[in-house]
Amino acid sequence: MRRSSRSVCANLAEAFRKRRYPKNFVSKLSDCEAEAAETQVWSDFALACEYITIEDYEKLYKEYDMIIGILVKMIVEPEKWNL
Repeated sequence: MRRSSRSVCANLAEAFRKRRYPKNFVSKLSDCEAEAAETQVWSDFALACEYITIEDYEKLYKEYDMIIGILVKMIVEPEKWNL
């Protein structure tokens, strides 16, 4: 869970540096989206194993849903991020 959640940030930083190259930018954003989804899967396991409470799970899951939504918007409209 730590690895995938940190990877979202790292890939986003890399994507931002590649924003002048739309295909590379979108590719790294896609990696971010995949890592965010993986974090949600690990949170499913954490809940099932009772490592986290249902309250923490719901909060975390909603936050990652929001993050994924933002990433998808960026993927759909990469030109808005090309400075």
